Parts: sequence; C-alpha cells; structure tokens
Amino acid sequence: EELQEHLYKEMLGRIKETDLSVPYRKGDWFYYSRTEQGLQYGIYCRKYKSLDALEQVVLDVNQLAEGKKFMAVGLIAISDDGRLCAYSTDDTGFRQYTLAIKNLETGELLPERIEKIGSMVWAADNRHLFYTIEDAAKRQYRVYRHELGAAAHDLIFEETDERFRVGVGRSRSREWMLLVSGSHTTSESRCLRAANPRGEWRAIAEREANHEYDVAHHGDVFYIRSNQTGRNFALFTAPVDDPRRENWTEVLPHRPDVMLNGVDVFAKHMVLLEREAGLPRLRVTNLETGAWHRVEFPEP
Repeated sequence: EELQEHLYKEMLGRIKETDLSVPYRKGDWFYYSRTEQGLQYGIYCRKYKSLDALEQVVLDVNQLAEGKKFMAVGLIAISDDGRLCAYSTDDTGFRQYTLAIKNLETGELLPERIEKIGSMVWAADNRHLFYTIEDAAKRQYRVYRHELGAAAHDLIFEETDERFRVGVGRSRSREWMLLVSGSHTTSESRCLRAANPRGEWRAIAEREANHEYDVAHHGDVFYIRSNQTGRNFALFTAPVDDPRRENWTEVLPHRPDVMLNGVDVFAKHMVLLEREAGLPRLRVTNLETGAWHRVEFPEP
C-alpha cells in the first residue's frame, strides 16, 4: 500500500490537475471543460456569447460520481436552442450507458431514461431525438426516434447483419442527420433533414461489399469520401436532393501514393486529412475560390 501511494503521488505530480480545455462556440454559447485540483472528474461548462460572461455548469461529473465506485460519461449533446443537455453515464465500468436529459435553465432532470444507449442526436426542433441501443453482444444495432414527453419510442432502423454496427449524428452544417451502418470493410449512410424528424431516411449509396464511404455536407451538395475507385479513397460530390451513386461527381481522384483519411467541411473551407510517405498533412481549400494550400507536418 505504501508503494501504491508513492506511485500514485508520482504520477499525479506529472499531471496539471487544474486545467481548462480550449473553448469552442456553438450557437450563442462557448463550451469547454475544466478540471480542479483534488477532484477526480471533469466539469463541463459554458458561457453565453462571451468568454468574459458568467460560467454555467452544464454537467459536473464529480456530483454524478458521488456514492459510486466508478463513473464515466459517454456522450453529451446540447439541443439546438441550448436549453436541454442529453448525456449518458456508466457507473459500473461495463461500458453500458444510460441516457438522461437535463433542463439547463432549471437544473431539473426530465423523466426520460434510456438504457444501453450508444449514439444519440437531437433533431432541429429540440423535441425529437434519435438514438441507438445495443444487443446482447454489445453491438449497436437499432435506431429509435423519441419525442420528449411521449410514451412512444419508434423503431426506425434495425441492423440484422451481425457484422455491422449503427450510429447516428449531425452534419457540421447542422442541416442533416446521418445514420451510418458499418462493418470493418463496408459502410452505408442514410440522411434526413434535421428540421424534418418524422420524414423518411434516404440511403445515399446502397450497401455494397467492400465499399466504404462517409459523408459531409455543404450547401446543396454532399461531399463523399469513397474507396470505390481505389483503396486510398477519392472525393466525390452528390446533390442533396438525389445523392444516389449514379449522381456522384468526382472532385479529387484516387491517388496511389496519397491516402485520403478524412474530410471536414466548414462554411467557407474544406479540410482534407491526407497521409503521404507515411506522414500526415492537411489540405485546405477555399470553397469560394477553389484555391488551396497544404499544412505540412514534416517530422516523422
């Protein structure tokens, strides 16, 4: 026990206990997390419109952990109007999470409790949410829709192929919700406008063995990273009104010596995450002018 205590203090001495994450803006709020010396868990906070404003605690994980031997937070999702915080917690260490919803104006918890949740996304109306749950093998396999205060939890998708897991999320533009089903070698995405939670989800490209793709949104097109023309992935666009594969347009072809690892689309710029000669780099494109430059990371 003496050695345990010595090792614990030695490791703790190398950690900055009182620390702050970089704030980011979402809507009218700046969000960040912080840690305090002597407290085991983080505190999630926000400030209204300015970093000089008064701090509002969104979620204090130390309070959630009181009286429990273990506590982990899975997801934290704020509704578009900033009033509600959906979050999931695991207090056993078995990686099974329970969703709760907190009214950030009153501090009260809504009656909703959803067990064995994986991913979750708010619709733009601040009342509907979509979420996934796991099966006995801890595979996320079903997607439900729920309206706050209603008794119904509507099953909208079930993944019957045991090789695939499902997840839900929002595009960076916040205009679209995406339902992704994927295995280690194949993926399939469905889309629905965030403002239309009771609409019908549409497949962007039907599932095909060994075809992997992911989707980002900008304006009237989806940007699609796909390996249909080569293992290093190429970049395509598709109209949001009819994004089937026959309507895809190649923007950046497959390159045998450059891996396209990811795509991030912002209001005026697109950032490609690439790897060449084993080294990562960023390719930043101005979407208004088409001009681009690279951010290099030359050290191995």
